[in-house]
Amino acid sequence: MSEREWMREEAARSLERLLPRVRAVLTEARATDPTGYAGFEARLQREWPRLFTLLLQLYGWQYDFFYHLEQLLLAAAAAWAARRPALRTLDAAREVNPDWFQDQSMVGAVLYVDLFAGSLAGLRAKLPYLKDLGITYLHLMPLFLSPAGNSDGGYAVSSYRTLNPAIGTMAELADLADTLREAGISLALDFVFNHTSNEHAWVARARAGEVEYERFYLLYPDRSIPDQYDRTLREIFPTVRRGSFTWDEGLARWVWTTFNSFQWDLNYANPAVFRAMGEELLFLANQGVEVLRLDAVAFIWKRPGTDCENQPEAHWIIQAYNALTRIVCPALLFKSEAIVHPEEVAKYISPQEAQLSYNPLFMALCWEALATREVRLLARSLALHQPIPAGCAWVNYLRVHDDIGWTFDDGDAQALGIDPWGHRRFLNAFYIGEHPASFARGVPFQANPTTGDARVSGTLASLAGLEQALNEGNPIFIDLAVRRILLLFSVLLSAGGIPLLYIGDELATLNDYTYVQDPIRAHDSRWVHRVAFDWARAEQRDVMARPEGYIYQEILRLIMLRKSQRAFVGNDLQVFDTGSPGMLGYVRQFRGERVLVIANFSEAKQQLSANQLRLHGLGYQFRDLNAGIELRAETTLTLTAYQFLWLEAI
Repeated sequence: MSEREWMREEAARSLERLLPRVRAVLTEARATDPTGYAGFEARLQREWPRLFTLLLQLYGWQYDFFYHLEQLLLAAAAAWAARRPALRTLDAAREVNPDWFQDQSMVGAVLYVDLFAGSLAGLRAKLPYLKDLGITYLHLMPLFLSPAGNSDGGYAVSSYRTLNPAIGTMAELADLADTLREAGISLALDFVFNHTSNEHAWVARARAGEVEYERFYLLYPDRSIPDQYDRTLREIFPTVRRGSFTWDEGLARWVWTTFNSFQWDLNYANPAVFRAMGEELLFLANQGVEVLRLDAVAFIWKRPGTDCENQPEAHWIIQAYNALTRIVCPALLFKSEAIVHPEEVAKYISPQEAQLSYNPLFMALCWEALATREVRLLARSLALHQPIPAGCAWVNYLRVHDDIGWTFDDGDAQALGIDPWGHRRFLNAFYIGEHPASFARGVPFQANPTTGDARVSGTLASLAGLEQALNEGNPIFIDLAVRRILLLFSVLLSAGGIPLLYIGDELATLNDYTYVQDPIRAHDSRWVHRVAFDWARAEQRDVMARPEGYIYQEILRLIMLRKSQRAFVGNDLQVFDTGSPGMLGYVRQFRGERVLVIANFSEAKQQLSANQLRLHGLGYQFRDLNAGIELRAETTLTLTAYQFLWLEAI
C-alpha cells in the first residue's frame, strides 16, 4: 500500500469514528435545515481527506493529535450550525458560481473606517459614495481591539471577536456585511494570524503562568536560541528594533516578535494554536466576511538555519484552513499577502490555498516604469510572473496602507543588464525626491543602515508629481502629473484580476506631513499617506476644472468602461513588444472579446508600427474605447506624453 493510499484509508477511518459525534452535535440543525446539513456533510466527506492529510503532516507526530483533530471537527460543526441562513444561501450560490470574483464588474476599494467615516455607523451613511464609484469589493483595514497608542495601524490584534469601541461593535459589523451584500459589495477584512498583540487574553494567561498558553508563543529563557535564529533572519522594522526578539519582564523570557515588540508571533508548531486560530477564522466568516486577507503569510513557520520565511509548513497551514472553510463556509475566499520574491508570492496562489493574492510586483514595477520612463522590466515581469492557476485572481493595486518595496526579481533585472542593488537605490532616491529628474515627493520608510535597504511612503498623487507641480504652480507640470495618475489607473483597471483603489487616491489626495507631530506616529512614515478622507474635497469631485475633480471623473469613467468590457474578465494577459522603450502593450481577451491596451510611460512620444497594430489587434479598423474615436492601422501610431489607448477591432 502506498503512503497516499494509507493516508486516504486512515482519513476515512477517522471520519467514520468522528461523524457520529458531529451528527449528535448537529441534531437540531439537521432537523431544521436538512438540505443545508446534507450539503455540509457532502463537503465534509469531500474535503476531509485533504484536511486530515495536511494536519497529519503538520502534527501527526504529537501524542494528542487525534484529540485536537476531534476538537477541530466539532468546532467546525458548531460554526456551521451558527451560520445564518443568508450566509448558507450565499455558500450555495458561490459553489454554483465559484469564479464570481473573476468578472470585469469587480472593482475593489480599501480604507480605514476611522479615517474615512469615523465609525461603522458613519461608513454606512457614506456608502453612496462607494456605490457611485462602482465598488463591489470593500476591504476595511484592521478594526479590531488593539493596544492604545501604537498598534502598527491595527495589526496588533488584542481580540479577534471585539472591535475597537470607537469604530463599533461586532453586531454592527455583521449588520454592515449584510447591507453591503445587498448592495452587491463583498466585505473583506484582515486576518492577522502570524501574531497577536501583547495585550491579547492568551498573552495574559501565559504571563499568569498557564503553561498551555505559554506554548501559544515562542518563548526563550536566554539569548542562546534567539541569537542562533537572528543570524539568518531579516529585520522587518530595523529603525524600530534590531533583531526579532523582545525581552518580556512579566515572563522573564525572550519573545519572538518579527515585527514590533508588542506583536508576539504565534507558535504554529502547537496544534492548539492552529485550532484556536481556526475558530477565530470561522467566527469572522460567520459575521458575513467574504474575503480574509491573510496577513504576513510568509512568516508563520520557524525553522533553524533559515530566514523562517516561506517554509513548506506555512503553505500546509493555509491549505488546511482552506479545506476547513470549504467545509463550513465555502463562500469565504483567502487573499494572501506575501511581500517576498515573485516566485514565492506565486506559491501561495491556488484554489486549494489562497484564491486571491496581492500583487506587489505589479505595484512596484508600475512605479519603476514611471521613474525610468522604460517598460522593459515591467513588461518582462508581467509576461513571466502574471500567469496564475485557473480559479484564482490577482488583486492589483498602485498604493495601499503600506510602503512601496522594490520586490522585483533580481534575475529579471540582470537579464536586462540592470544592477538590482543599484537600481533599488536609484528608485528610493527618485521617489523621495533626491534624484535630479524626480517629480516625486515620497518619504523613506525603514531605511536599514546595515544593508542599505529602504522602502518608500507617499500618496499616489504625491509620488506621481502632483504635489510638486501644485507647489510650483506650473500648469505644464500639473498636466503631466494628472496624465501620469490617469495612466497608472488605466493599467490598473485593464491588466487583469481585481483592481484595488486606496480610497482617497481617486481624489488625488496629497501627503499629510502632520503625522510627525504625533509622538505615536512620528516614527512611522506610512502615516504620510494614511490620510483622513477629505469630504470637502470630495464635494468638489464634479468640478472638472480642479485636478481632483478631473482625475475623479476620468477614473470613474474608466471604471464604468471596464465594467462594460467582457475582455477584462479574468487574468489572461498577453504582453507584446511594442518596439518603443517607453510603451507597454498587452492584449486582454475572454471568449472572443479582445482589447488591445497600449500605454506610454514617458513624456516623450512613442510609436507603434502599423504592422504591430494589425498583428496584435487582429485587424485594420479600431475604436479607442477610451477616447471614443476610430483609427486605421495604415500608418505608424503615435502616442503623446503618458497617453493610453484601449483598442477594440471593428
